[in-house]
Amino acid sequence: MTFHELLIDLSERPLYVLDQIANKHLSVERANAHLGGHPNSIVWLLWHTGRELDMQLIELSGGQQVWTRGEFAQRTGLGSTGDPMGYGHSEAEARAMRVETQDQLEALLDYVRQSLTATRAYTAQLSAVEAKKLIDANVTFGVRLISIIDDAIQHLAQIQYVLGAPELR
Repeated sequence: MTFHELLIDLSERPLYVLDQIANKHLSVERANAHLGGHPNSIVWLLWHTGRELDMQLIELSGGQQVWTRGEFAQRTGLGSTGDPMGYGHSEAEARAMRVETQDQLEALLDYVRQSLTATRAYTAQLSAVEAKKLIDANVTFGVRLISIIDDAIQHLAQIQYVLGAPELR
């Protein structure tokens, strides 16, 4: 496999994990729960996964964010609270990320899916030359994509762990 083929494969893997999460028929109550009192709920992890992909991908590719294009601030009920990426969130800010209805939760899952799909599409069209192009003195487009995708995989894996925890079953 070429580096590009490996990168495309990597970009597809979080979509499979998201499908596994969505197939667990996640309730609003479980999605808003805070395992062990931790401030990051499943809602926060989903939202942050979508935002980190969406915001960082636009830095690489240009264009309009999925968040804005799909009116996800309104659809998820998160409003402008959902506009930032979440890095450096205080405990109170993390706990404020909540959905109130199943439709809002489904919209949040849809947002993450669309952000992952956009990442996969960008990865597929990225040429080998572009992947090697430097963003700054030490980071290429390809390395940045790996970092973005790896972060998404980690957060989705955290959701799977939380969903398997006895106190949330």
